Amino acid sequence: MKNLLRRSPLLLLGSAILAFGLYQIHSLSGITEGGILGATLLLFHHFGISPALSGLVLNGLCYLLGFFILGKGFILYSAISGIGFSLFYAIFEAFPPIYPAISTLPLVAALLGALFVGVGVGLCVRAGGAPSGDDALAMSLSKVWKRAKLQHIYLASDLLVLGLSLTYIPLEKILYSLLTCVLSGQIIGWVTAPRRERKSHGKSQ
Repeated sequence: MKNLLRRSPLLLLGSAILAFGLYQIHSLSGITEGGILGATLLLFHHFGISPALSGLVLNGLCYLLGFFILGKGFILYSAISGIGFSLFYAIFEAFPPIYPAISTLPLVAALLGALFVGVGVGLCVRAGGAPSGDDALAMSLSKVWKRAKLQHIYLASDLLVLGLSLTYIPLEKILYSLLTCVLSGQIIGWVTAPRRERKSHGKSQ
C-alpha cells in the first residue's frame, strides 16, 4: 500500500502528459507511432480487423507476458496508468485543440510528439507501470534480456511496424513517424535510467 501511494502520483502525471501529447499533437498531425498502435492500423487496412478488437488482443497478450515476468505489482501499476490515460484523454478532448495548425508543421509535431510520449511513458515505466501493451512488452523483454536497453527494444518494434506500414502510408509520413519513435524511445530510456547513468550521460554530451 505504501508503494502504491508513493508511485500513483508519478503514474498519473505520466499518463496525463502522454494523453495531452497524443490528443494535442498526434491526433492532429497524422504522425503515427509504431508498436501496437501502428500494428492495429496495419491489420485494419489489410485485413479489415477493427483496432478495437486487435488492440484488445495484442495489448492483452503483452500485459499477460508482463504479469508472468514482472509480477502482480506491475499489473496494478499498469491499471492505474492505463485508466489514468483514458480519463485524462477524455478530459482533454472535451476542449478544442490548443494549436490546430500543428498539422501543417510535421517536423515540429514529430519533435514535440516525441517529447510528450517519451516523458509521459518514461515516468509511468519508472514507477513500474505500463500505459500500453508496447510498454509492457518492452519492460518484459528488457528484464529477460539484461543487455538489451529499453530504448533499443522500443526502436526495434517500431521499425518493424513502420516498415510494414510503408505498404499503405506515404514515405514522408513514415519518416516523420520514425523520427518521433526514435526520439521518444531515447527519452524513455533517459527518464527510466538510474540517476547515476543520467548524470554521466549528461556530462558526456
